[in-house]
Amino acid sequence: MEPIGIIHSPYKEKKGIPIQGIFKREVEGWIELREEYAGGLKDLDEFSHAIIIHYFHKSEKEAIEGVPFLEQTKHGVFAIRSPHRPNHIGFSVVKIGSIEANKLYFTEVDMLDGTPVLDIKPYVKYFDSRDEVKCGWLDKHFKNGNVSSKTIIH
Repeated sequence: MEPIGIIHSPYKEKKGIPIQGIFKREVEGWIELREEYAGGLKDLDEFSHAIIIHYFHKSEKEAIEGVPFLEQTKHGVFAIRSPHRPNHIGFSVVKIGSIEANKLYFTEVDMLDGTPVLDIKPYVKYFDSRDEVKCGWLDKHFKNGNVSSKTIIH
């Protein structure tokens, strides 16, 4: 795989990045696609959100288990969203702001500046949202509908 673009974000280091962009909705970033992929953004501005598939380029290790930010307990890497996973692939749901030429501007950023982009897909509520969802070990952290801000920021 080759990156199709790069993420520009205000986060220059891991510290301060929310565990998911929804916890800092106002933060803005943008993707600069390679020129040959600019045409692929056609009609994406008709969607409110996109899924960004990216490469955790600063992760230097792999771990089959890890301790997520909300817990002190180890979980399997496929039950958490750690960057220290096989292939170091991440995804983020972002709110689309605007598109200009080869640039996609968005909010709800949870990615480090300089992160390589592997793919962009539209978020489609008819496909991507599910009813009666269980969230395993995370459910206990959201029992009352929210979680402490101390636990959602790296």
